Amino acid sequence: MTMLVSFFLSFLKRMAVVLPVMWAVVTLVFLLIHLVPGDPVVMYLGDSARPEDIQALRHKHGLDLPLWQQYVRLWLGAPTKDGLDKHRGLLRGDLGETFGGKNVVKELLNRYPTTLKLAGAAMLVAVVVAIPLGIAAAVARGRWLDTVISVVSLAGIALPNFVIGPLAILIFAVYLDWLPVSGSERLEHFILPATTLGLAMAAILTRLVRSSVLEELGEDYVRTARAKGLPERVVLFKHVLKNSLIPVVTIIGLQFGIILTGAIVTETIFAMPGVGDLTVRAINEREYNQVQANLLAIALTYVAVNTLTDLLYRLLDPRIALDR
Repeated sequence: MTMLVSFFLSFLKRMAVVLPVMWAVVTLVFLLIHLVPGDPVVMYLGDSARPEDIQALRHKHGLDLPLWQQYVRLWLGAPTKDGLDKHRGLLRGDLGETFGGKNVVKELLNRYPTTLKLAGAAMLVAVVVAIPLGIAAAVARGRWLDTVISVVSLAGIALPNFVIGPLAILIFAVYLDWLPVSGSERLEHFILPATTLGLAMAAILTRLVRSSVLEELGEDYVRTARAKGLPERVVLFKHVLKNSLIPVVTIIGLQFGIILTGAIVTETIFAMPGVGDLTVRAINEREYNQVQANLLAIALTYVAVNTLTDLLYRLLDPRIALDR
């Protein structure tokens, strides 16, 4: 019971930090999109559009209001008397429409599950590849296997996903015809993009697992366990691996944001209907409301994952204080 109360109090303290961070993210997304040069209405309608059409579309989306009013009334959703933002605003769950008349939240929700599936699959690929390779490299320290794994992991870090993706398509989809190039309906559609996205993270995690396991293998409790006659696999997997997971969990939480942003390139390469593909299309079509919504969703997901990572520390090791 005491542990549950302590965990709950730590959760409340973490939320007290997270809420201001989320507010800062919301504000930053709004300001960044408005710092982009050019008039999105003119860019959308074209230079040949009539001034009255430009003014009408600008008024419809509230872009003729002062910036602070756009932030308070249209972005956050504070009450208004003129009815311009009657149902609009972040607090109301409505971030407006595209210039083409589509609800940006609905468009985002239609695409986000694909991106989350891709990010989750990439994370799974990274963990499944990295943990065995990292342990093997640590156990074989200084031998040929350690050298091979180190070289492969360095290559994985050096090669970006926009290089790995086309190579994977060329080999496994074109030459061997084993896997489909695009789509998101079936499991096989995620194999190539998830592998492409997860390999770079796997390379980073492999090196981290190796160094973490090596550090734990030099601790006194390992020597004591071996002196008691425990089998090496018990020492390695029951004791060493558990204590080695804390820094790995930290990096996984931090890398999740990189995976989400990397999904933009990967979804474009593999023509997957996710948030990344939607963001690229929105930028090309000057649909800034959609871009704002997409960036906000990615940023808040990143904050949420890192918060869950902090809370997971306590489950892995109750000695860690989350309120530090």
